[in-house]
Amino acid sequence: MTKVISFISRKGGTGKTTNAINLATFLSDGKKKVLVLETDANYTLNSLRKLELFKLKQKKDTYFKIVGSQDNRVASEIVSLKARNNYDYIIVDSAGKTTDKGIRELCLESNMVLITTSITQNDLLVAFQTVKDLMPATVLNKELKLCLLANRIPRFTRMSSVRTQLALINIDVIDTYVPQRKNYTSPSTIKPDRHYKYVGQQIIKQLG
Repeated sequence: MTKVISFISRKGGTGKTTNAINLATFLSDGKKKVLVLETDANYTLNSLRKLELFKLKQKKDTYFKIVGSQDNRVASEIVSLKARNNYDYIIVDSAGKTTDKGIRELCLESNMVLITTSITQNDLLVAFQTVKDLMPATVLNKELKLCLLANRIPRFTRMSSVRTQLALINIDVIDTYVPQRKNYTSPSTIKPDRHYKYVGQQIIKQLG
């Protein structure tokens, strides 16, 4: 059965796109059938894929698909895709506001929503408001798991310290964090980052 993991936040720059593609390449490397849907009007991941193929001098894209969509129709597209059951995982990189109808509908079709956040005061406030906006979806979608994914955390920070910072938001937390690394801010849409493997494993473990 296809599982849907969506990255959602009230604002840009929280790490949705980089984590979405890093998770996708991790899963694809594990022989899972993956589809990425991105609703950003700039279609960043599509552009990155084309650039990588150009650098590799490959005319044909033989890797997992990255498909452009829009927030107001991505949920209905997912319904159709899940019915076909051609994928193990659909990863959604959303761009819309958490109060938009399309984002609410996306939550109803997702198995997991990951809210990426650093532990700065401003980002924690954004994460808190994001959770507040999305929490009603868990009443209608009993399978939905809302989880925080700590992102851009200084290396060697204790996970216990991260948990303390995130505790006030009061939802599940992925049991690791994404450290500050250059590779995480300029990810490949083809090759998995070996340093992301444990993060990916913990996300899938939490998904169940």
